Amino acid sequence: MMKRLTFAGCVLAMLLCASAMLSPAHAAAPAPAAQAAQAPAASSAPAACKGTIYMTFDTGSQSQAQLIADVLNQRHVKATFFLANEKTTRGDYSLDASWAPYWKARVAEGHAFGTHTFDHVYWKKDLANGLIQVKPQFGKDGGKLASFTDKQFCEELRRVDTRFQELTGHKLDPFWRAPGGYTSPRTLAAGSACGYQHAGWAPAGYSGDELPSDKYPNAMLLKKALANLRSGDIFIAHMGIWSRKEPWAPANLDALIGGLQDKGFCFATLREHPAYAQKKGQP
Repeated sequence: MMKRLTFAGCVLAMLLCASAMLSPAHAAAPAPAAQAAQAPAASSAPAACKGTIYMTFDTGSQSQAQLIADVLNQRHVKATFFLANEKTTRGDYSLDASWAPYWKARVAEGHAFGTHTFDHVYWKKDLANGLIQVKPQFGKDGGKLASFTDKQFCEELRRVDTRFQELTGHKLDPFWRAPGGYTSPRTLAAGSACGYQHAGWAPAGYSGDELPSDKYPNAMLLKKALANLRSGDIFIAHMGIWSRKEPWAPANLDALIGGLQDKGFCFATLREHPAYAQKKGQP
């Protein structure tokens, strides 16, 4: 069984040491997708760059959506967004028609986009009968356990693609990210079978923006990221976290990108990552 791909357990220790990958709530062993996320990317870096970092953002409360877009534009950075239909601080949902102008603008800017499951569906376990037990966070079955076939899991991934095309006229890129980073051999296989490769993140690439800000202040998280990120690392942050009192992005995003640029790093989308660049299309 493969578990979550981020930080876990004793988080403070992991903030000081990026030798293992954990989640905020559960200990985890790196899965193949996590290992792919750490693949060297030197071949994709321009000669003038000392390395490449891959910035990624998962939808969330969307409270930081415009700030993230503004910083990326100002810093001339292309990123990858993983989309789910999540409730936002505006009272709507991130894939409602009201968000079409936002996503259209990001498409025009050249960012990449993956599916994060439509209803932000958490994997719970693989069942003995061949089904996948999941728990959607949103939608008509939000908060309830459900059992998906591989086909139903694939349809959940593709719902985002269909909606994104309705909003923007463009298809998603052929990769997905599991909510919470929780995967299993069956979910990875189901995603791959319908054309989406899972994209995890590097140990040093966990922003910590889901953690309580009183225990993990922004300055601590920024220092950790600047010290530990290496070429080829995939970095993850969210477009707003409901529970964090001092949001991560306003204090850290511009400082992080600027600090990495000062070190000679360039940035690219997962379209250019060697582990995902071969995936040109999907069935």
